[in-house]
Amino acid sequence: MKHVLVIDESPLFREYLRIKLSDNGLEVSTAINVLDGISKVRTLTPDLIIMDFNLSKGRQDAFEILKEKKNNPNTTKIPVIIMSQRIDQKRIIELVPYNVKKVFTKPIKIDALFATLAELLEVQFEVDETPGIVEVHVNDDIVFIEIAQGLNRDKLDLLRFKIIELIELYQIRVPKVIVMLSDITLTFADGPNIQKLLDTVIQASRARHKNIRILTRDSFVKKFVQSQKEYADIEVVTNLQYALDGLLSELDRNMEFGEKKAEIIGDKVLSAEHSQMPEAMQLRFDAETKAKPLDMEEIQNIAANIRIAAVDDDFVIQELIRTTFEKAGAQVSVFSDGSEYLAALENETFDLVFLDLMMPNIDGFEVLQTLRYKDIRQPVIVLSAVTQRDTVIKAFQMGVKSYLVKPLKPDDILKKSMEILRTNF
Repeated sequence: MKHVLVIDESPLFREYLRIKLSDNGLEVSTAINVLDGISKVRTLTPDLIIMDFNLSKGRQDAFEILKEKKNNPNTTKIPVIIMSQRIDQKRIIELVPYNVKKVFTKPIKIDALFATLAELLEVQFEVDETPGIVEVHVNDDIVFIEIAQGLNRDKLDLLRFKIIELIELYQIRVPKVIVMLSDITLTFADGPNIQKLLDTVIQASRARHKNIRILTRDSFVKKFVQSQKEYADIEVVTNLQYALDGLLSELDRNMEFGEKKAEIIGDKVLSAEHSQMPEAMQLRFDAETKAKPLDMEEIQNIAANIRIAAVDDDFVIQELIRTTFEKAGAQVSVFSDGSEYLAALENETFDLVFLDLMMPNIDGFEVLQTLRYKDIRQPVIVLSAVTQRDTVIKAFQMGVKSYLVKPLKPDDILKKSMEILRTNF
């Protein structure tokens, strides 16, 4: 039996790979940091190492594992797959002497990962090739799950881990879920996949059935859900506003949320009824198994060397974003309007963009249009005022899924940023 060692700080990511590889007859061991990884390499002599390059910095970094492997004649030939949030060409060249066979930049495409694993391990993996796009985001304690084109079972497996990660990141006490199915037509043959989707959502979110809405215009989905007694309290609707109204009535009866209906249903929740989902699936895994506040060490590990653009004509907002992230080791560039930012893109790239919608000269909408026209794909967090309902909806129609409502708080900025930057798949 071939043996794979997975070295990654994310318990959910380790668990996903452990399950997936074990199901294909492989023995899997895991390590959580550099020291643990060195120990496992010495004692287990695996056939393959899958390793996150961005392990927590300290006295030792990820290169220490590779050096230990190379210097031991029993392990020097073990192939390695590296995953990294961001890695430059110089670093990739430095990896060559350590028998690194493949470097994946996150988010990783699962079909490409398993194709590489099949080649290196000479094991055939069953990968669902059904077209499907899955995206998950949180706005004000409501988990939005968007699925388009089809129900891909591998991506539904990933969905379970993403839901858990986001609920823990935002410490949601009473989960509410809206599942939005678009550009999708299902038949009786899809019944098992619909059941898998619903069971995944229920088990991962721990939401009460009455707090789950399915938004779809596909008639078969409604018939299927209504025919299953175990899903009796899950409502299938065709209108997002109606779905939100139902969840908000539950919020009114559960005052621990402490949020006003008008605040939630206005700019801060309405999203994505007609939005276009990106081609790549943006699923993220990096939460601890127990909810806890973000700590500076974790933030510094994720944000180190990340390039951030703050595009806002408000100097206070610029400085808030700058000070929040520079403490974590990120590089922050500020721009007072869209024209300055677009000019900078001629020579620079950014890992994350904070974009105000209302600015002089070129505003946020024109920036979004330009990015789409030039096919520049950079994660964007829209900044908006609470009362501007139409502008938020318009931003979502242009493909933006994440937003923050002014006035901004450092903790909210970090959580929304970590949701985007913590990306494995």
